[in-house]
Amino acid sequence: MFSQAGWSASPPVIVVLGDSLSAGFGLQRGEGWVDLLQQRLKQQDYPHRVINASISGDTTGSALARLEQALSHRPAILIVELGGNDGLRGLPLNAMETNLRRIIEQGQRIGAKVLLLGMQIPPNYGPQYTQGFALTYTKLAKQTRTSLVPFFLAGLETRRELFLADMIHPNAQGQPQMLNNVWPALLPMLPPQS
Repeated sequence: MFSQAGWSASPPVIVVLGDSLSAGFGLQRGEGWVDLLQQRLKQQDYPHRVINASISGDTTGSALARLEQALSHRPAILIVELGGNDGLRGLPLNAMETNLRRIIEQGQRIGAKVLLLGMQIPPNYGPQYTQGFALTYTKLAKQTRTSLVPFFLAGLETRRELFLADMIHPNAQGQPQMLNNVWPALLPMLPPQS
């Protein structure tokens, strides 16, 4: 006879809240780093189910507006990959910081461990904006005691062959490096293997 606990047990959820870099823009189904994350978790016998709540074009503001829906999955872990579109549009950094802070804090409030993926942008808007943009992630991670991947695209930035023609979105060959950038920060959030 099955116990009631056995019936109600469901795998822990990881929600990825991101933009086109996590939504798999320009890729075939199954090629994106989020899909590769699900595969790696399964290969390493983690029970987690990954829900990709990423939408191409999302800013921190639009993601905040739909956060309640993403958190309705009751994630054990929330991976936040946002800000690139804010930066490319030159949106105010204080608004981006406020939005990211609210997303992190609301995730923490429901008991999720939060992993923030840092970004960098081209120097189109001048050094002050570019540096301030990158520092926003470090500052927020410290203030909210959130785990941080300092630069989500580290190791890709000088390798043109790993990008689509737009030179913004990594291609299928670049996706494993994105996962490898996330994995070391995510691993301590996962339960120890028996």
